Amino acid sequence: MSTQNVLFDAPGPRGRRNILIGNVVGVVVVLGVLALAVRGFAENGQFAADLWTPFLHADAWTNFLIPGLVKTLEAAAIAIVLAMIFGLVFGLGRLASSRTVRWLSSIVVEFFRAVPVLLMMIFFFYLFAVNNVFQSDYVPLAAVVVSLMLYNGAVVAELVRSGVHGLPRGQREAGLAVGLSSGQSLRSIEVPQALSAMLPALLSQLVVVLKDSALGYTIGYLELLQQARHLGAADGNILQSLLVAAVIFIIVNYLLTLVAGRARRRRRRPGAPGTAAVVAAVATDVGVTPATGLGEGGRI
Repeated sequence: MSTQNVLFDAPGPRGRRNILIGNVVGVVVVLGVLALAVRGFAENGQFAADLWTPFLHADAWTNFLIPGLVKTLEAAAIAIVLAMIFGLVFGLGRLASSRTVRWLSSIVVEFFRAVPVLLMMIFFFYLFAVNNVFQSDYVPLAAVVVSLMLYNGAVVAELVRSGVHGLPRGQREAGLAVGLSSGQSLRSIEVPQALSAMLPALLSQLVVVLKDSALGYTIGYLELLQQARHLGAADGNILQSLLVAAVIFIIVNYLLTLVAGRARRRRRRPGAPGTAAVVAAVATDVGVTPATGLGEGGRI
């Protein structure tokens, strides 16, 4: 019996009918809202050709939209790498055997999870600018990257902690049984498997990083949203520029969602090594003899 069948009952005829009715009502409501929006656009002349033709010219893309998209992806990529490092460090800190390390790591993670990203961007922007930490051209980028790193790194740290706690207890017990220390078991067996298990969630977090990078417009970072505003101000079609930017965001986020879905499906494929194989391989790598639980030279 699958886990899904144990946790959730399959809907009966009445449940399926209610789900179908709810879906139909939801589609009708969405279509109604879209119809009202289209009607409002038409009544206010927002479909006029002169408002949309600027997007058919290369200048709009080469001077505004593509550079803005590049800046968005640049900030998101740097923040993702740093957030992964931050999350692994403090995720391991929350799993450490030392109570002091766990306490300090928990304070850091919970603090940055609670502070709004926009507030952090404004704070770090003025902090870096006033103290000349970076050159003026790099201050907005640094503020955006640091803020996204801290917030999303805290989320990754929580994912690491929950992923390790979600593993079967046999993972650690098998590692300890072959002579691995708690730290070796955590680093070599539990965390790698937890990262594999939470890979779809990590990829979904990339979408959050990409979307939150748009908040950088408040501190003058020339990402996609800010460039779309500049383009709209120049051509007198701000609403159309923002809609085009929204479509670009939707396409990029949809591609990331497809990657996350593919990773989820690949992870569900059979044939992954079992606990015994993983532990035996790790024990061999660290020089522990599974039969005796002793390392090289007869020491654990």
